[in-house]
Amino acid sequence: MESPITNDLAAKTPVPADLEIKDAQLIFNQVWKQLESEYGRGQLRFPKELILLGGAPGAGKGTNTDFIRELRGITAPPIVVSQLLNSPEAARLKSQGGMVGDREVVGILFRKLLEPDQQNGAILDGFPRTKVQVECLKMLFDEMIALRREFSGTPDAAHFKQPIFHIVLLFVDEAESIARQMKRGREVLAHNEEIRRSGGGDLWEERATDVNAALARNRYRVFKEKTYDALVSLKELFHYHFINAQAPLELVHENIVRELEYQSSLELDPRTFDRLRKLPLASEIVRHARQDLVRRLDAYQVERPDLLQAVCEFIEQKMMPIILRHAISGRADINSEDPLFHEPEALAMLIDVFSERGFHATVDLHRVEIPDHFDLQTGEIHCRIKKVFRLNIRFKGSQIRRG
Repeated sequence: MESPITNDLAAKTPVPADLEIKDAQLIFNQVWKQLESEYGRGQLRFPKELILLGGAPGAGKGTNTDFIRELRGITAPPIVVSQLLNSPEAARLKSQGGMVGDREVVGILFRKLLEPDQQNGAILDGFPRTKVQVECLKMLFDEMIALRREFSGTPDAAHFKQPIFHIVLLFVDEAESIARQMKRGREVLAHNEEIRRSGGGDLWEERATDVNAALARNRYRVFKEKTYDALVSLKELFHYHFINAQAPLELVHENIVRELEYQSSLELDPRTFDRLRKLPLASEIVRHARQDLVRRLDAYQVERPDLLQAVCEFIEQKMMPIILRHAISGRADINSEDPLFHEPEALAMLIDVFSERGFHATVDLHRVEIPDHFDLQTGEIHCRIKKVFRLNIRFKGSQIRRG
């Protein structure tokens, strides 16, 4: 729902960027000093993860918000800024003849973020919407970093985690947005008509934008000019997720999952990330895995053709009959003492051959001590080592229809 409250800081004519930054600094400093005075610096504990959620009208923001919350482990309901502006604090300002501008919005929102149930993460719906609010958000991030440094090494350090800000933008084009708003309007009218006829149930909210195409189009354009531009302006600073919401819901969810996958460089403490950064990402290894596999197999054929032939014959003659009997389960465990595998490269070849054929193969070497002879003089038992190669083969098994 769009806020009906006029913003006294939003001028009708463009405001120079440096003036907006000065306004934001003034507003933020006033709000921050008041919070420090009321709570104390040690209690300025903001959510470790903040998701700035924007959605075009009809993009399914309500439908997808709970999915995002569950995916990220966020237990608190989303913070809808337009609802905050109808809070008792905002109502008190209006009753005194005041207007709810950027300063009041920032102050009310920051207090909400300090509530205990927001600490595991928060979703913000409808913030930021102005350039001043954008700048205040940047300053909040900087202050959270400063607080983390200040309390590092103290008993309170756990309350000041590395802040993670995500921008999630659910997007549909103008034509799709209008069509969805109109569809929702028809469903609401039909539902309410049935409720009035039967006399039971709850009426749904009837919005003018859902029954008037011109108003629906204007609502979409307001979104593009305010929420969309404000969020996009932050994409260079925070992790940005553009979600195509015109696809079926299952695909939209898949897109959300893929976009919100774990991001080490954003979520880890910089010192921790610096320690891990030399290790390759799985995605980097997988990207070239197929080309590397082909290159290795061709090299085997050129450099060790006899050994490759022996490995392939072993697989064909001794392993495949066993694997075929396990086609339903998709799992075969095979032990072998064949001296072929005393050659380390033979094991590498076996794994690569299976990989090329679509199997997943692993090998575990098990050493077993076998008594060999007895020393009559010392009474010592001498053992020889028997090598047992445990070959584990996995593949997609057969699906049996039942019933």
